Amino acid sequence: MTVPTLPSLSKIELRQLAEAQQNKKDELSKGIPSYSKLNTKRMLHELQVHKIELEMQNDEIRLARIAERKSSQRYTSLFEFAPIGYFIIAPSGIISELNLRAASLLGAEGSDLAGKYFSTFISPEHRELFKQFLAKTFEVEGIQTCEVMLQVGLRTIWLSVEASVDEHCNDCLAAMIDITHRKTVEEKLKLASSVFTHAREGIFITDAIGTIIDINDTFTSVTGYSREEAVGKNPLIFQSGEESLEFYGEMWEELLDKGFWSGEVLNRRKNSEIYSEMLSLSSVKNASGKISNYVALFTDITLMKEQQSQLEHIAHYDLLTSLPNRVLLSDRISQVMLQSKRYGNSFAVAFLDLDGFKGVNDAYGHDMGDELLIALSIRMKVALREGDSLARIGGDEFVAILADLANVEDCEPVLERLLLAASESVTVNDVIFNISASIGVTFYPQDSADAEQLIRHADQAMYVAKASGKNRYRLFDIAENDAVKIERESLEAIRYALDNQQFVLYYQPKVNMRKGKVTGLEALIRWQHPDRGVLSPMDFLPTIENHAMAIELGEWVINTALGQISQWQATGVNLSLTTSVNIAAVQLQKPEFSTRLASILASHPNVDPNCLELEVLETSALDDVHHVSKIMDDCLALGINFALDDFGTGYSSLTYLRRLPVNVIKIDQSFVQDMLYDGDDLAIVQGVIALAKSFNRKVIAEGVETIQHATALLHLGCDLAQGFGIAKPMPAGEVSAWISNFKPDDKWVI
Repeated sequence: MTVPTLPSLSKIELRQLAEAQQNKKDELSKGIPSYSKLNTKRMLHELQVHKIELEMQNDEIRLARIAERKSSQRYTSLFEFAPIGYFIIAPSGIISELNLRAASLLGAEGSDLAGKYFSTFISPEHRELFKQFLAKTFEVEGIQTCEVMLQVGLRTIWLSVEASVDEHCNDCLAAMIDITHRKTVEEKLKLASSVFTHAREGIFITDAIGTIIDINDTFTSVTGYSREEAVGKNPLIFQSGEESLEFYGEMWEELLDKGFWSGEVLNRRKNSEIYSEMLSLSSVKNASGKISNYVALFTDITLMKEQQSQLEHIAHYDLLTSLPNRVLLSDRISQVMLQSKRYGNSFAVAFLDLDGFKGVNDAYGHDMGDELLIALSIRMKVALREGDSLARIGGDEFVAILADLANVEDCEPVLERLLLAASESVTVNDVIFNISASIGVTFYPQDSADAEQLIRHADQAMYVAKASGKNRYRLFDIAENDAVKIERESLEAIRYALDNQQFVLYYQPKVNMRKGKVTGLEALIRWQHPDRGVLSPMDFLPTIENHAMAIELGEWVINTALGQISQWQATGVNLSLTTSVNIAAVQLQKPEFSTRLASILASHPNVDPNCLELEVLETSALDDVHHVSKIMDDCLALGINFALDDFGTGYSSLTYLRRLPVNVIKIDQSFVQDMLYDGDDLAIVQGVIALAKSFNRKVIAEGVETIQHATALLHLGCDLAQGFGIAKPMPAGEVSAWISNFKPDDKWVI
């Protein structure tokens, strides 16, 4: 590496000294005249002195060269290892020499960089700038400076460049410092300043004691205060007076405790207009951890709050009458309910429906109807007490909340005023209208329902008022509603049981006592309740007696019984046994009953229809003998037999009995059980047995519980029986073993 030559005065002196020494040598080499001995000694002495001087001069030359070499080495070290990047650049822009730091800035070895154009490393947008800078460096005397951006691989580097040319103007020496960090900081500060100035949020900064020291443009546009008017002031100038001292106290307490606070604040503009803002406050701490500043950001949300208020009004108020709607009504009922629990008083919910309002709309149009509703709503609202509420929840439906009642009677004057307000004449556009209202009322906590249920209960009572003649009020019957609720819950439970296979069939054997043989089985439904255990039919069948679910459950019984018969036949159980099932009146009287029965039979092709017997209650069969008789005839064509169940409990007629195609008459167990000590029941049993024989029908007695019952029936000529004295109803899995082990009682043999 070539290092620029440093000027040295010692060389000139050495050259002159060397020339003088050479001249002396030349003089000595010439002929020396003969001198005396003394002169000879003097001459030798001088020569000796010259020799010493010459040696000393040679030492000085050697030391000067050593110093020059060391100086050159120091200069080379300073250049090569300097912390600043040095480039020697030719006027063409080619790098001729550079130090280690310079090579590091360009991310390559120095040997690879020498001879390359420096501009290739400069970002395209700064190349023209550097070209102009380099030209100026060679044209203008002195040091030139500029800042350029380099693109080194994926890195961007900012350099500060100082350059000057050497004394021969051949090359320039450029010193370059990496200022990337400084430029990054400057950009961040510039960005922060831009964000602060142009942010859509209003921003102000205070010192540690709350004095404003800076604001942005949005601050001025929102508050109306200029920079000159705001800086140096305390934010107290914005207070509207709408917020309490406690509010500000809690704000500052949270700000000091957590370092930030955020919330809605009502403030005042310079023109005294009050506005809503969403404010965020943050504290800023210095290096020692002490608060040095507070920064506030706020957004004017006045318009948003107004829109929110409008939306809330739309969501909670009726657009026509401006009364609360159903949503707000439910909320107010919930609030009054809490007060009732707290203070131990009552309140009433009154459901009001206008009588004859539909005729107004039909005759005069909806616009007139709306005007009438507005007029009546004003009247009814005036009829209420302070603290009461009136809401419109439908076309001509209103609900009033009568709060703070010491007793039920306290609401009667208000209800009378409401009826009067609705019934008095109303004139709309010169048309006189006379309508009235029906009101249903329920009381809390006597009616301990929730808000929506209270409205429904009052609605139910209103329909009772309408049915009673209109223009009156009626109170909700809690006891009646409880019964309806229980029934509804029972229906839901039965529905769940049917959907989740909780019903099963038990089977009670029927026997011929005289012959000692099993003649058939009666399928009896049971509910395997997960909590209450096995329930008898009387625990659930009355609930669905006139319900469509009775038909579905009846079909399930038939289908399950046929499936069980098929299983028994497959295992060798007596094929001649008949299994009977009970048919509800609502199921039997359906016109499509025989069609549905045929479909169920078709799904069990291996079962002979004669193995199935349908037991029909006498009362249901006699309800419409002609219709029932026709359905039974259709079923007989399918191979199904019928039994008339509970015979004697209805208003039997010989004509009816003759017209019904039944094979078996069953004596109701209530007569059988009391026949041993009740003469009337005994006479009924005797009459039924005689009647069956007269019409050539089989007769079977239910409820045979003792040997005495069995023997008495045998004496009366009734051979067929079933009851607990013979066998209790049993699960299907126990039937086969019971039949195999059945033995008639010895006392049955007469």
